[in-house]
Amino acid sequence: MMKKTVYLLFLLIPLAALTAQEPYETNVNLHGFAWGTSMDAVIKKMGKPVSQETVSGLVSLVWENVEVSGFTAYMIAYFSPKDGLQGGTYYFVTYTMDDIIKCYGTLQRELYNRFGRTALFDEIINQLRPYESSWNLPGGFIYLMVNARNGVPVTLWYSSPELSKKIFGQTDPVTGKK
Repeated sequence: MMKKTVYLLFLLIPLAALTAQEPYETNVNLHGFAWGTSMDAVIKKMGKPVSQETVSGLVSLVWENVEVSGFTAYMIAYFSPKDGLQGGTYYFVTYTMDDIIKCYGTLQRELYNRFGRTALFDEIINQLRPYESSWNLPGGFIYLMVNARNGVPVTLWYSSPELSKKIFGQTDPVTGKK
């Protein structure tokens, strides 16, 4: 009887530890800026953008040579005049297929480790086809993709829950657990 009890404890303790771990992160932001941050506050920290455009009521500001996870990117931030920062996109500068694979793979692993499993999670392999991963979280939406065949660079897009709702309609966030 004692052997069975000890054996059961050895099985249950690791199982209890697995189920007691904290959930993955659900807070989403762009380059450390919370949703709703004013355009002036972002410019103050990032410096003067190289370009500005207004489309569909959102002001887009572009910065070049922005470092993200050890890679160089163009960063576009989208602002609502009354609600501040609502989203943004990074377009990564890569020159070879190896650069593309390394960039996409590194970003995907970092996002997976931070935000957990996703319904759209595709391991990259050495093929010229689009690769996509997305996370629909209570704090916003994240979309990572590349399509080397069509010349689309590694692209990482973030949107606030408000912007996601405008683009996709009502969505139910999905969160992962460690």
